[in-house]
Amino acid sequence: MSATPSFPTLLERFFTQRLMQQRQASPHTIGSYRDSFRLLLHFAQARLGKPPSQLAFEHIDAPLIAAFLDNLESERGITARSRNLRLTAIRSFFRYAAFEAPACSEQIQRVLAIPSQRFTRAQVGFLTRPEVEALLATPNPHTWSGRRDHALLLVAVQAGLRLSELTAIRRDTLILSTGAHIRTLGKGRKERATPLTKQTVAVLKAWLREIPDRADATVFPSARGERLSADGVQYLLTKHVAIASQMCPSLQQRRITPHMLRHTTAMELLLAGMDRAVIALWLGHESVETTQIYLDANLAMKEQALAKTAPPEGKPGRFRPDDRLLAFLKGL
Repeated sequence: MSATPSFPTLLERFFTQRLMQQRQASPHTIGSYRDSFRLLLHFAQARLGKPPSQLAFEHIDAPLIAAFLDNLESERGITARSRNLRLTAIRSFFRYAAFEAPACSEQIQRVLAIPSQRFTRAQVGFLTRPEVEALLATPNPHTWSGRRDHALLLVAVQAGLRLSELTAIRRDTLILSTGAHIRTLGKGRKERATPLTKQTVAVLKAWLREIPDRADATVFPSARGERLSADGVQYLLTKHVAIASQMCPSLQQRRITPHMLRHTTAMELLLAGMDRAVIALWLGHESVETTQIYLDANLAMKEQALAKTAPPEGKPGRFRPDDRLLAFLKGL
């Protein structure tokens, strides 16, 4: 019987063999799982006093993982959704480990039994047309970073790309001639082409003159010429929202995220009368049902539907208080 591989060996094989070779996971998935384990290993090091390379598989047990998830919520203030994403990465590794380390099956089953956290699914947030216009008018056109930010925000709102897709745009994925579009590789390694408007094409053509003329050049680089990080995009978006809120008060006291710009694209398409199936293809959704969230969040469409209905006749009744015991039960 072969010996159980060490924890560092198992984790390396999980990423190189399981995720990259067998599952051919997307760079986005690999990056998300990598970040989850980096956080877990830092927590384990602080808790156990051992460097990650010296951790044994037995150290990464259910109590440690539960404490790690609780720490993310209390110290980092993450949401239940983010907590569940971290747990998903850990579960995926332990399902792989169940085949590679069968002697640790009891420990593995206890980890897999850690439940996801339930949460209230809030309606999606999006920007109205006046809010979009105020945001796009904010970047300074007289600076390099301002022109970059304007082009980036315009593409984000018009194309509805995921953040990872937006920051991964290169010169060779932009087609700005007839039938202008962006080629992207989304979730599940699915390729899709997202059309661009004439205004967006004009802005991008002007912007491309300011970045290196290489096929693999990042279209929206940082000041150092590197690919923008997720935190970097959130920083510049927050900065411009703060300025735009002075012209558009409805933006005040709202936390606008890059993903909210993607929701804004979907709402624009929905209000334009586009079919849900087309919107799902545009956004790269796995299922048309995913697009249902935009119908649920669109109050204007619900009000239009209500105006077309013939409401039943109703007449006001007289209030009569409930029996005291029934009132108690009703208030529980």
